[in-house]
Amino acid sequence: MTTFPLFPDQPSALCPHRMQVYSMVRETPEVWTLSLINHDLYHYRAGQFALVNIGDSGDIQRAYTLSSTPGRSRFITLTVRHIADGVGSGWLTQQVKPGDYLWLSEAQGDFVADAQNDSRPLLLLAAGCGVTPMISMVRQRLAQHPRQPLQLIYCVRTPQEIIFAAEWQQLTERWPQFSLTLLVEQAAQAGQIAGRLSQDLLQNQVTDIRACRVMICGPAPWMTLVENWLSALGVAPQDIIQERFQLQEAPVSADRQLTLTRLTPLENYRVAVGSTLLAAMELHRLPVTVACRAGVCGSCKTRIVAGKYTTSSSMTLSTEEVAQGYVLACSCQLTGDVTLA
Repeated sequence: MTTFPLFPDQPSALCPHRMQVYSMVRETPEVWTLSLINHDLYHYRAGQFALVNIGDSGDIQRAYTLSSTPGRSRFITLTVRHIADGVGSGWLTQQVKPGDYLWLSEAQGDFVADAQNDSRPLLLLAAGCGVTPMISMVRQRLAQHPRQPLQLIYCVRTPQEIIFAAEWQQLTERWPQFSLTLLVEQAAQAGQIAGRLSQDLLQNQVTDIRACRVMICGPAPWMTLVENWLSALGVAPQDIIQERFQLQEAPVSADRQLTLTRLTPLENYRVAVGSTLLAAMELHRLPVTVACRAGVCGSCKTRIVAGKYTTSSSMTLSTEEVAQGYVLACSCQLTGDVTLA
């Protein structure tokens, strides 16, 4: 585990919002919720995430979902799963303690469900830590649209891995129109369904699924599989919204090389075909700002003036920026020689 000096006294350009840790609650053996006191206004929407400065240098950021709900939660909360050797999660869950200060970015992301004029049933599908934006949206939806149908299907491996277990129980008892289905792979208990999500289960558990707006969050392969099932059941593509924090990179060919050219100053580098632009820049120590590494936050925006490449995300780029050659370095796969501005 990386150890950082405690604690950052100054903001970084990406993370100007200073907040104090009020408490840390262990949700599951691997997941903690940090409750933060915010002394200023902090605008965010249910389902968004924020970058967090890791350590005191301001050079490392990681993206975490804001699991609190705007106007409804006492604190700003981050729910973090500890990952072995994870720089950000290890620091937040093992070194940070109540009373310490964190620096957050502005809230980011379009994985939100707060459209005032959308009265369609909302179906939320989550696996593992993919439930963290869902709790924020569920609270908001129930408070603002108490008569609109709302359903969550939440998939975990064991009952001990259910995040926010006590609150889910409270919400189902208070709001009869909120339907919660817990799918547990191993040792399912009373009130839970044993097994994994499937197309048949979706069809059986959801009434008129084609009329729903569907939001999905979980591991990338799982979300791709679920998207295919939804399409087969007749859900329109525009009604399927996914939150992606992991990218499927193109295969890297170590025996095939391309040339990465930097114009200012003029320098050439050899890079394996299939590498991401971010990996190539970090390998050769080219300046690049990085946070989520998943094509979500926009921190690694870089301009390519010529070359061959593919992109798997342009989430935070405008049409004009894409036309000018800007890419998100973490989700740009190099397939031929490339020249950077």
